[in-house]
Amino acid sequence: MAEGFSTRMKREDQEMNLKMSAVVVVHGGAWAIPDDLAKASVDGVKVAACEGFSVLRGGGSALDAVEAAVRALEENTVFNAGHGAALNADGEVELDAIIMDGRTLTSGAVSSVKNIANPVSLARAVMEKTSHIMLTSRGANLFAESIGVATVPTDTLVTEYERKEWEKHKNYLTGVMQDFNCQ
Repeated sequence: MAEGFSTRMKREDQEMNLKMSAVVVVHGGAWAIPDDLAKASVDGVKVAACEGFSVLRGGGSALDAVEAAVRALEENTVFNAGHGAALNADGEVELDAIIMDGRTLTSGAVSSVKNIANPVSLARAVMEKTSHIMLTSRGANLFAESIGVATVPTDTLVTEYERKEWEKHKNYLTGVMQDFNCQ
């Protein structure tokens, strides 16, 4: 009996997926990385990419892999995502994250969250558990609380390096000029 067209296409798609190699690309931010942080930054990006790839190798989805990779960046104090957070103009932590599912083009985002160590996971929860695309500030923190997301003391998200940077760059224009080598 002849194989049906849709069955044959499905089989060919499955075979092609088995032959495709996954690639995980991670970047550690868009700024002039100081020499004393360069090696740690490269090492951290490699760890994050390996985390994401490990999820894929274990059968996880691309979305799972992205979340794992970003969480690795958020846990690494070299990056200003989560632990190692850059401070706002008032010297406070306000974290943002967005995640998108490439299959469905749905997305979720949070902005200005105060005491969430992994805002990317909260952004994913916004995508999967609400009808919203973005929650911000107090609303995002209240949503996190309502779904049981663990909070951390805000000061644990700030490194001494970031405090010194904030002190050095209190003047916004000076900070931008220095961060992007526009002196």
